Formats: sequence, C-alpha cells, structure tokens
Amino acid sequence: MFYDYVVIAGYFLLVLGIGFAFSKMADNSTSDYFRGGGRMLWWMVGSTAFMAQFSAWTFTGAAGKAFTDGFAISLVFFANTFAYFCGWAYFSARFRQMRVDTPTQGIKRRFGKENEQFFSWALIVFSFINAGVWLNALGVFTSAVFDADISVTIIATGLAVLFVSVLSGAWGVVASDFVQTLIVAVVSIACAIVALVMVGGPVALVTDFPADFVMGPDMNYGLILVGSFVFFLAKQMITIMNIHDSFRFLNAKDSINARKAALLAMSLMAVGSIIWFIPPWASAILYPDAASAYPELGNKAADAVYLVFTRNAMPIGTVGLLLAGLFAASMSSMDSALNKNSGIFVRSIYQPLLLKRNTEVNDAHLLRVSRLVSFISGILVIVVALFFKSLTQLSLFELMMSVSTMIQVPLLIPLIFGLFIRKTPVWAPWATVALGLFVSWFVTNIFTPNVFANIIGLEEAFTRREAVDVNLMITIGAHLVITAGFFCATSLFYKEKNDHHKTERETFFDDLETPVIADELQSEYDRQQRHKLGTMVIFMGAGVFAMMLIPNPLWGRIVFGLCALTILSMGVLLRRSARNLTNKESYNAT
Repeated sequence: MFYDYVVIAGYFLLVLGIGFAFSKMADNSTSDYFRGGGRMLWWMVGSTAFMAQFSAWTFTGAAGKAFTDGFAISLVFFANTFAYFCGWAYFSARFRQMRVDTPTQGIKRRFGKENEQFFSWALIVFSFINAGVWLNALGVFTSAVFDADISVTIIATGLAVLFVSVLSGAWGVVASDFVQTLIVAVVSIACAIVALVMVGGPVALVTDFPADFVMGPDMNYGLILVGSFVFFLAKQMITIMNIHDSFRFLNAKDSINARKAALLAMSLMAVGSIIWFIPPWASAILYPDAASAYPELGNKAADAVYLVFTRNAMPIGTVGLLLAGLFAASMSSMDSALNKNSGIFVRSIYQPLLLKRNTEVNDAHLLRVSRLVSFISGILVIVVALFFKSLTQLSLFELMMSVSTMIQVPLLIPLIFGLFIRKTPVWAPWATVALGLFVSWFVTNIFTPNVFANIIGLEEAFTRREAVDVNLMITIGAHLVITAGFFCATSLFYKEKNDHHKTERETFFDDLETPVIADELQSEYDRQQRHKLGTMVIFMGAGVFAMMLIPNPLWGRIVFGLCALTILSMGVLLRRSARNLTNKESYNAT
C-alpha cells in the first residue's frame, strides 16, 4: 500500500505542475480563461471532449454493471462513439463557428437574451448535480482503497480539482485532460492485456462468463436490449451534440481542428468501449465473489470490482496508478464543469448586469470574478457529492442514468433541435424544458414499466434489471415524441412581425456555415502547447519508469517499463514538434 500512496502523491504533484505551467496562458483575458482564446490544437481538444464523457463512474458504476450484466454496458459507450461521429460529420465545426466564448452566448445568439438567462441558471444548477455524481463515484472507490471515510475522500479530491480550475482556467483544464487521457489509456490497456491472459483469451472470456455474455442475467426479453441501444443512440446525441456541450469545441483554433478533435474523441471512445470492460468481465470469471469484497459499500459493492481485479491480478503499485486514472477521469469532468460554469456566470449573468447599470466592464476585474466563481462552484459541487453519498439505495449506474435521462435530456432538447428548427417563438425553449420535466415525472411516477407491461399484455413481469432498462427507454421515447415534438410544433406559432431577435438569429446561422481560420499569431500558441505538454508528459513517463523499482515479478516490471516507454515517446515527440516549429519560423524569418 505504501507504493500506491507514493504513486498517487506523484500524480497530484504532476497535476499541480500542469496548473502552474499553464497559469500564465490564462492571465491574458477572460477568453483565454474560459476557452483558451480559441487557440487549442485538435489533439488537446479531442482529449478533453473524450474525457468529458469519461469519469470515475466508468471505472465504478459502469464497471459494476459490466461485472454483473456482461456486454450490455458497452452499448452506452458505443452510443457515445456514434455521437462523436456525428460531431465529426456535422456539429463540431459549426459549434466552433458560433464565434462565442461560452455556450450560453451561443444560446443568446440563437434564442435571445431572455433564454440566455433561463438556461444560464438552469445549466449551472445541472452542472452542480452532474459533477456531484462524478465526485461521489470517485469517493466510493477511493474510500474502499484507503479504508477511509467517503466524505473525507470527496472533500480532499474536490479541493484538488478546485486548485487546477481556479489557477489556470481552460488551458490547465484541457492540458490536464490530455495528460489524464494518457494515464487512463495506459492503465486500461495494461489491465485488459493481463485480464485476457489470465482468462485464456477473448474466446474464453465470452464462453466462460457466468451468464449469457451478450444478454446477461435476468433478461427474458432480448428485444429490450436492442431497444435500449437504439434509444441510447438518440439520448447520447442529445446530451453530447448540443449548444451547451459545444464548449468542448469552442477551444479549437479553427474549424478543421474542431472536426479532427471530434474524430479523435470518436476513435478513443470506440476502442475504450471494449478495453475498459475486459477486467470486469474477466473478474466475473476469476473472482465471482468480488462484489462481496467490500460489503460496507452496500448496494454499490459491485462498483469496486476494478479494485478487486487490480489488487489480485496486477503488479504492486497498479492500484495507485488506477487511482491516479480515476482521479484523472473525475477531475477532468469536474474541472471542465467548474470552468464552464464560471464562464456562463460571468458572460451571461454578471457582465450583462454591469452593463445594465452602466458600470465600466474591465477584463481584469472579470478575470478575478471568474476565479472566485470557480472556487464557489467547486465548494457547491463537493456539497452535492456529499448529498449523493447518502443515497445508498441506488447503484452508481442507476444514479447516473436517472440524473441524465430525467433532467439532462429535457433541458438539452431545445439546444440541439434549435440548430435545425430555425423559427420558433421566444417562449419555445423554456416551455419545452418545463414540459420535459413534467414528462420525466409522469414516466417515473405514473407510466411505470409495470403499467407498460400490462398495456402490451405481457404475461411475465419485468425483472428488476429489465424494469430499469424499460424505464430508460420509455423516458427517452417520451422525450423524443412529446418534448421534442412540442418544440418543433412551436414553429407553427412563430410570427415574424413579433420577432425582435430576427437579425441576430439570422447572423448566427450565417456564422454557423462560415469556417473559422486561425490567424498569424497561432504558431506561437502551437509551439507553447507542444513544449509545455511535452515536458509534463516526459515527467509522467519518468515517474512510471521509476515504478520498475517496486519489488514485483519480472513480468510486472516489464509492464511498467512498456507503459513508461509509451508515455516517454509521446512526450519526446511533442517536444521535438515544438522545436521543429521554432526552427521553421526562424527559417521563414530569414
């Protein structure tokens, strides 16, 4: 356990180093603080887009679902892959072409200032809830590792995230996301390879799984599995490719880099959808009693299956590396939320208030307010995570799906359909959200899976697992038909003579089709990104290389050595590309 503590301590030092390294790049303006001035390279933007859909929940709640139900959990992540494919094909470049600093500024350009205010408050509140779920998932896992109180781990981790977000803004957030992507990739691939070797290969993994690998246990109706996948495709499209979540691509230096970023996120998600879950699948064969290893977690016991695997199957020190990956995943999701919230509050609430009072708007003052808002947001997220800790009757998978489906989907439907339905009355977005929340309540409390089963005449009642999946399908289907249908139908009530926002809306749609091209100052930003990140990655690779000194069997030392070489190679390539860019500029100058 001593070595695990050392690894985690080294990781936190690396995170602090990233915060300091990029702090100066966030000091120039609020645009730099909120979105890196829109000057980031595609591989940075792509990794932050990927990590935005990846949190400790993947290694906990999703892993627990994989352990019990088999392949079905991958369908959720394949839906993410599909959403990023659509991002590459259509959305990502257009999001960058909105030419705004924050998502709510894009909402203002599309729907007007009244809806900007409504969504600013609504999205800030939802971000607190979502980030609280992520932080709670991390608290569950780390408390099991350290045999510590969940509340203590939630507070300690939340404060660490707070530091990076407040200090370096979007530059630090995205840079840490890139480094954290490497950590997650290294941990996942190493664990997956060892798991496959231990169970005897991919064929044995499927055939020896305790239940049907594809269907899983307690699933009498295979059509439910197919239906849930189809509905997840629609759900993930709504929750990833919308104006609010455009913040991932606002950072890109131009339209081309935004599309490349979506392609990278799609590729990482496609591979990860299988790689992440090989250890939990293998654990169901190797350690069938893994869910009982941590009875103190109650209904969340299966969510610690990754920990059981790494402690039993991996070299000493891997638990620390896994914890670093978990911290990486949760911190990337949470720091993005904090940075986004500060941008929304300052640009769409605080700054308009100053202008209304005819108060002079100073960018340095706004930057100080942004850091203060990030700090307060971080404290509130910790409070929300502590509240979710008390909901012991829900598994992390069910908690995440419930929050996402019941609250997030109705909130975001106007923000994706509004990109295609151009003429809607001013009341359409907020009225759609209100109706959507009612639909969520109605499905949860009135039109339950059992009621649905009775209507279609099923003789055999749904199992608990089937009921959860059917409830998600009914909720998503209701939102697609009722909530989205209502928003589209509001166009029938649009009257051009009453539309005072027409000119700005038309300009917004014109901009959506006009590519963004980087200016002549971009090359210096490119060089700094490559140089700073290359240095950080080399430090990380050196740390992993030092793990070869841990007293492990030869194969364990080889695993750490190969991981270190992979990371070091990436760092060296980044540093070399920075030097080549400098040499090219010097040559052109002469």
